[in-house]
Amino acid sequence: MKTLACSVVLTTLLSLTSLANAYPLDGYSDTGIRRVEGFRLMTEGQIKGRKQPPGARLNTAQVDLRLLDRKAMDLPPADPGFTQQIRNLLGKHADRYGISVLDLSDKDNPRYAEWRGDYRQNVGSVGKIIGALGFFQALADTWPDDLETREAILRNTIVTADSFSHGDHHKIKIFNLETRKLLRRPVKDGDQGNLWEWLDWMLSVSSNAAAAMIMREAMLLRHFGKDYPVSEEQIHRFFKETPRKELTALFKKTFWDPVTRNGFDIEQLRQGSFFTAQGKRNVYGGGNSYGTSRSLMKLVLRMEQGRLVDEWTSRNLKRLLYMTEHRIRYASSPALKDAAVYFKSGSLYSCDRKSSMPCGKYKGTGKNYMNSVAIIESPAGDYRLHYVVTLISNVLGKNSAVDHQTLATRIHRLIEAAHPTTETAQ
Repeated sequence: MKTLACSVVLTTLLSLTSLANAYPLDGYSDTGIRRVEGFRLMTEGQIKGRKQPPGARLNTAQVDLRLLDRKAMDLPPADPGFTQQIRNLLGKHADRYGISVLDLSDKDNPRYAEWRGDYRQNVGSVGKIIGALGFFQALADTWPDDLETREAILRNTIVTADSFSHGDHHKIKIFNLETRKLLRRPVKDGDQGNLWEWLDWMLSVSSNAAAAMIMREAMLLRHFGKDYPVSEEQIHRFFKETPRKELTALFKKTFWDPVTRNGFDIEQLRQGSFFTAQGKRNVYGGGNSYGTSRSLMKLVLRMEQGRLVDEWTSRNLKRLLYMTEHRIRYASSPALKDAAVYFKSGSLYSCDRKSSMPCGKYKGTGKNYMNSVAIIESPAGDYRLHYVVTLISNVLGKNSAVDHQTLATRIHRLIEAAHPTTETAQ
């Protein structure tokens, strides 16, 4: 297997790693994501550190697609009574939300609620799922019938952070397997990891720098095909010498075409740019970014059915979304402690100087976008309850992180009430 000319040997590679929020804790041997080994050691008490809640302790084999036997299923019509129940949870600011809830606990009788499902806004870091989709689509198109090569590319290709990563405040957790020490800091030029690790950084702690590096690699893979990976010299020359219009066309082919090819409306779901300032300067994406709760729900449904690119891609995307570290926002609800949670969130906020309301992080007065995608399997390993929530909001002046956490608790209690156990029914 060809690797990047700048790749380092494994012993050097082991000196730098990420420690983030996703992928099952036994996944190191399959992926080389070294941070999961660190968190496994923490959870087992072998080293100091935060232990994962019960819902975060599934092994890789247990994290799987749940609707492979329902590939023909579409979103059911919205159930009026269920929709009203969800609407009531939103309170007086209901018209500042878009929400879809798909209850799959009884697969033979799924229930769907939707309130303002076509309400569209920038979904922030939730769009990183589209970045991952573009990468996996290019990988599948290049090696459609060769899963072994796809896995080798992910495991063996070493990516080195460059200018595309510039302009990100998000911190990654770097775990050294030899010293068993943990460091938390932003990505720096020269940081290295394999593709699995960069995907994990992108979808777990939501590193914009990691997202930019994965999007860079997706474009390179789309352009070079089976000649990928290429050397650092080739990478820099390609982005420097390729005309701006050609780079924009390549961006759209890499990240817009997979949206439509997988059955989604590009006017309802789109990632229009890189996630870093320098990435945007290096490549103009060509448009705005946005999503709706309905389009995001369709994406999750196709993933659970194994229809997002293909079954192999769908399964690996779901595993990358599995929460195995500090839970935030919607996923931080105490009601979900024992649940397996597959999650991505994104926020954007700004302050309106003319507003009399206090403004701050997640409490914007100009805009206060908060977006959550969550698959809940509760309790973990049992799957008595299985449901999906896609939620976008723009409630000005309200702490949207706490708001989504509160909604998560209320929705979970609503789903529980609809599927009582023998004990709770008595």
